[in-house]
Amino acid sequence: MAVRETGQGGGDAGGYAAARAGAYAGGYPAGYASGYAGGHGDGHGEPHGGGCACGDCPHGAREGHRRAVAAFLRRRDEFAAGHGLPAAVAHSASASRQWVSEELAQSAELVAERGRAEGRAWLTGLWRRTAAVVWAGVVLLLLGQALTAIGAGWTSARTAGLAAALAVAGALTAASWFHRAKGGALAPVIGEDNRLSTSRTVAAAWVLFMAYSVLVLAGRLAGASRHRERDALISGLELARGAGVVTVLAVVCGIAVLVRRVVGLRVLGQRLQKVRADRPRAADLLTDDSGRGTFADIQYVVISAVALVFAAVRLARRPDQLPDLPWGLAVVVLVSAATYLAGKYAEGGRPVILSVVRAREAGDLDAPIRTGDDIEIRGAGFVPPGAQAADRLARMVVRVGAVHVHVPLVPVPGGFRNPTDTLLTVPVPADVEPGRVEVQVVTAAGVETNRYAVEVTE
Repeated sequence: MAVRETGQGGGDAGGYAAARAGAYAGGYPAGYASGYAGGHGDGHGEPHGGGCACGDCPHGAREGHRRAVAAFLRRRDEFAAGHGLPAAVAHSASASRQWVSEELAQSAELVAERGRAEGRAWLTGLWRRTAAVVWAGVVLLLLGQALTAIGAGWTSARTAGLAAALAVAGALTAASWFHRAKGGALAPVIGEDNRLSTSRTVAAAWVLFMAYSVLVLAGRLAGASRHRERDALISGLELARGAGVVTVLAVVCGIAVLVRRVVGLRVLGQRLQKVRADRPRAADLLTDDSGRGTFADIQYVVISAVALVFAAVRLARRPDQLPDLPWGLAVVVLVSAATYLAGKYAEGGRPVILSVVRAREAGDLDAPIRTGDDIEIRGAGFVPPGAQAADRLARMVVRVGAVHVHVPLVPVPGGFRNPTDTLLTVPVPADVEPGRVEVQVVTAAGVETNRYAVEVTE
């Protein structure tokens, strides 16, 4: 399909309007919209045969989103192959590109709506799954204690550990119910961008472990009958016994608070681009917003998990005091936390325009930029992490002088050729006055690039 725009004359505009009227009277987009807007279609306006897709339940929302994605991908690949264009716009590269971009943008918005519905349904049902995982952990603890008690006998420490687990599980279950519409027990560790926060998750894990440790000591103290035993348990709470683990707890909690502040200030200062996810995923703990693994997050989670396992083993071996995390291991966790924080300061960056040139196809003569020509905007950071979906790409805007130009979506098999993170192609509108004008890109995250001046001739 041709993507170069040679002009926006009256014939192209009339053909584009007629094509859209005809398409929505009886073409594919009309069936696609009616099928998904009504909530009981398969993407072509026909009732589906298996499973509800109305979005009222998690399974229905998931099925509706899956079908919407499949229909959009078919439509995109059809346009990429040069098929599906109405005759009224097929003769003009500019009109066909505009028509295709509008069709894909509207279809992508339907997919995004289904994705958001699936995310809401998934969060609503998450509290039951988190509660089930918590109580499964209690059952595993009981089985482990029962197996290790064979031969050694059941002790008061085992009773205290089980009672502490029941108390923590009950508290988490209650919290899950009160926050059942926002992710259950995971609500406190879900960030403002609807992703799992690595810093909050690590801090929450240490807080829960310390709460469990103190409850174990409290249970043993409640069951102690001799003064010497009670004094030994109380002395187990002294800072000298648990200085390492207390220091780690303080640092990871401080990191969680500081990272939230750092990210918020960088977003407000347009030094970091953030787009909201449809729903949180476990992979968020190890990846950036675009789904790529990041060293800072991975090492922070891995080292914290190792330290937690070591502390849990120490608590099992010495249930009469706080886990005495060795200072060597504590320092390793502190170094990992510092690395994670430094990574948060270093990530991101403001999008920038490096150059603007006239787009040229093979056989074209060299010429200055005129109205109606395509221009290539070269730079970096035009597509924020997590904004690779078509509905996000369709929100990108280029200011050419005082005119706002929506970046057209140009499909290719398996994706889009325009826009990309480093290159945008847009037409110079006829409303732009000849002379020196400024070009500026506004990304899907709402962040503006620098202004770049170009000369437009008549």
